[in-house]
This record gives sequence, structure tokens and C-alpha cells, in this order.
Amino acid sequence: MTKQIAVRLADDLVEFVDDLVEAGAGRSRAAIVTRALERERRREVAIRDARILATQGQAEDLADLAEHASRVALDLP
Repeated sequence: MTKQIAVRLADDLVEFVDDLVEAGAGRSRAAIVTRALERERRREVAIRDARILATQGQAEDLADLAEHASRVALDLP
């Protein structure tokens, strides 16, 4: 199921999205925006998981990785 929403974006962002569509990076504006939001969702989940690992300390061998990942902005594909 999908839901249509209206979003206001700065002109330069719309131009960027349109350039991506024109270059074949996505079939539509909606496809580009959806991909960006899915990437952001994955990034937020990764940050949350890293924080859980860092605070629970259940995996000492991953503690340094979790600490680092909780402070780094991840751009997952």
C-alpha cells in the first residue's frame, strides 16, 4: 500500500532529484525520495543498534565498533 503526501522542498533539492531522474538513477521523483528515506531509515536503525550494543555491553568484542558507529553518520546503500 502507498500513500500520497505533499512535501515542500527547496528548489535546489528538486533540481537535484530531477537531475537524478534524468540521469536514470530512478524512474521518478517518488522513486528517488523513497530510496533516500529508506536509506535514512536503515541508518537510524543501525545507529540504534550500535547504541544498544554500546550500552548493554553484551558483546565486548563489538563494543569499540558500537561506540564508534553510534557517533558516526552512516550512509548505508
